Amino acid sequence: MTGLVLKLSPKERVLINGAVIENGDRRSRLSIVTPEANILRLRDAIHPEEATTPVRRVCYAVQLVLSGDTAPDEARLQLLRRIEELSRVFTDPDSHTYLSRATEAVLHDQYYQCLKALRGLLPREDRLMAHTMQ
Repeated sequence: MTGLVLKLSPKERVLINGAVIENGDRRSRLSIVTPEANILRLRDAIHPEEATTPVRRVCYAVQLVLSGDTAPDEARLQLLRRIEELSRVFTDPDSHTYLSRATEAVLHDQYYQCLKALRGLLPREDRLMAHTMQ
């Protein structure tokens, strides 16, 4: 079976195509077989007040697409621009790989994959922000 397998903890919540689903009292697994399904674990979500850095703001914008609050057609160009802006700051090869994956994902309407790639930059951004605050 192909697709995404979600392993959920008791009472964990996940957003699937705009609907919040809460797991029961036991661990469980969900197999998502629809390739275009928009999925977001709510424990991984960035809340609006946490979107205070460039990468977190782009991640939040992607989440809005996944939640159904922003239409993909409306967000696509803006997301590509913001990822391009990030590529001017994150110039190392590893960061470039994450940004390339994020760009390709947006171009193919794979917003979960875009978010996953961008989240890979969060530790780097945290280090950069900590270094500039010193």
